[in-house]
Amino acid sequence: MFIKFNYNEDEIKPGKKRLSEIGGQEIINLYDGGRMGMIADIDLLIDDKTGAIEALLVPESKGFFSIKSDKNYIKVPWDAVRKIGQDALIIEMDERNEKKRF
Repeated sequence: MFIKFNYNEDEIKPGKKRLSEIGGQEIINLYDGGRMGMIADIDLLIDDKTGAIEALLVPESKGFFSIKSDKNYIKVPWDAVRKIGQDALIIEMDERNEKKRF
C-alpha cells in the first residue's frame, strides 16, 4: 500500500533534512578525528518491522587510493550519530571493533 501526498518544500520544518540534501557530506568520527567517507557511499541497516534506522554501513577504505571494498563495512550504530550538520555527519565511536562483512 502506498500513501500519496503532495510534497511542498515549505512544509519541511527547521531541523529536518532530506537524504538528498546530505548525500555529499563527509562522515567525521569525533573519537579520532578521522574521515570515514561520504554519506552518498553508505548503506542503511533498517529494522523491517519498525522502519527504524539501526546503523549506518560505511564501506571500509583499503589501500593508498582509498578504493572501497564491496563487502567490508564499518557498522556505525545509529546512537553513535551525534549531529547531522551543514557540512558533515558527526559520529563518535571506536570503529576498530565494528568492522564487519555484509
